[in-house]
Amino acid sequence: MRILVLGGDGYLGWPTALHLSMGGHDVHVADNLVRRTYDDELGVTSLVPIASLERRVAVWRQVTGRDIPAHIGDLTDPVFTRTLVGEVRPDAIVHFAEQRSAPYSMIDQAHAVYTQSNNVIGTLNVLYAIADVDPTIHLVKLGSMGEYGTPNIDIEEGWLEITHKGRTDTVLYPKRPGSFYHLSKVHDSHNIEFACRTWNLRATDLNQGIVYGQETDETRLDPELATRFDYDAVFGTVLNRMVIQAVCGHPLTVYGSGHQVRGMLDIRDTVECIRLAIEHPAHLGEFRVFNQFTEEFSVLSIAELIRLTYPGAVRIANIENPRVEAAEHYYHAVHSRLVDLGLEPHRLDDTLIGSLFAVAERHKERADPDLFEPSVEWRATSSRVGPSAVPAHAA
Repeated sequence: MRILVLGGDGYLGWPTALHLSMGGHDVHVADNLVRRTYDDELGVTSLVPIASLERRVAVWRQVTGRDIPAHIGDLTDPVFTRTLVGEVRPDAIVHFAEQRSAPYSMIDQAHAVYTQSNNVIGTLNVLYAIADVDPTIHLVKLGSMGEYGTPNIDIEEGWLEITHKGRTDTVLYPKRPGSFYHLSKVHDSHNIEFACRTWNLRATDLNQGIVYGQETDETRLDPELATRFDYDAVFGTVLNRMVIQAVCGHPLTVYGSGHQVRGMLDIRDTVECIRLAIEHPAHLGEFRVFNQFTEEFSVLSIAELIRLTYPGAVRIANIENPRVEAAEHYYHAVHSRLVDLGLEPHRLDDTLIGSLFAVAERHKERADPDLFEPSVEWRATSSRVGPSAVPAHAA
């Protein structure tokens, strides 16, 4: 199949492109390279050095003999998006190309507006391009388990059958997200479902849990194929951040009580889930939802697991939670559809011992401990406006 990976320079987009290419697919990537400018804005760098997209593509060609053409442009530009889809003519589009950090979206008004306009408008442009070029293109869109929030009932895979006043219907599962970033994902989900229902498109919405890990079989082939490894409090996901804290001898920062529960998965399972979704596509007119995670953990249990498995002294520090979220809650989410398609999950404890600690140890001199502490407060409402308040990459 010919596959277009949007956001193909990112943490998950790049290893996904390699995994699909190694699997025999004809892969193209597109990116506006904005993720790299977030680092400049925030004064951070990936713990693991990453090559330029141009260099990555060249090394992949040298190592495997396979080509991954790269296209540079912005999905918020409808002309670029329509031209890209028309030129590549993919069988499937994998859509990672969004601002992906909840804390980043909560910095202030400018970052919230940027996140929602970038994410929602970009996805709308992709939907229109598919409808105009070829409505049979299968859209595989990365959503988030954070769209659901923490309801007091089981979380189904996208849809919920309800009975009200003696009548029964199936509706999209109610969502109560916890950040402007997660809200943008909810808007995406509703827009995609509407496009499938109205234009007879087909899409798979992957509501993904928190991803951990940095290495896949493909990125290990050469150091210059490495994907990024974020550890700061804005872009570093909780487990990746805590691993580096442990290696650096810094207390593991647990927000609040640490009893918040989340679905999680290994980066190797992420790329495999994408492959399975593509090779078993949705039907025309179908909007299907897969809850993409493999295990559930509380934040505190993650910290305890790191303390038990790291070969050194580890201290856990509970700090005030900068987010607005339930400290204690029920959490049980269905996640069977990808397993039914053949996913064989990796376990968190095996990943910690197998690679994460080793990766962090190799690069710990690049870590800045000042970036471990949370710097974004959900309860703050900074409403700066005007060009100076807009991130440079969004101007």
